[in-house]
Amino acid sequence: MHPALQDEIYRIARESLRNAFRHAQARQIETEIIYGESLRLRFRDDGKGIDPSVVERGGRPGHWGLPGIRERARQIGAHLEVWSELGAGTEVELSIPGSIAYKILPAKARFRIFPRRVEQDYEQRS
Repeated sequence: MHPALQDEIYRIARESLRNAFRHAQARQIETEIIYGESLRLRFRDDGKGIDPSVVERGGRPGHWGLPGIRERARQIGAHLEVWSELGAGTEVELSIPGSIAYKILPAKARFRIFPRRVEQDYEQRS
């Protein structure tokens, strides 16, 4: 995963799970990470769901969870979908194109056990 995205993806995942724990009264929360042409994170809960008007508006006044997730996703070039129905739980899916999500390393660097700086420090001590 591209290092610049790791923190934002973590924050989106954390907020999605926090919302499920705090608001959904879920008995079960399922998470899925799919590495493919795109990187997809999916969170599903069996909780009480979100009012469709709240999902449509992107959140509730005075609450920053959903708007924050949407803003972070937009900033990193990701697509965010939120599905919910009262009494049927909620599903949040974050999809990041592979061209954005995956850092491509030069062939020489891919097989390094230690970063170059660690190798140089070791060589200087020897």
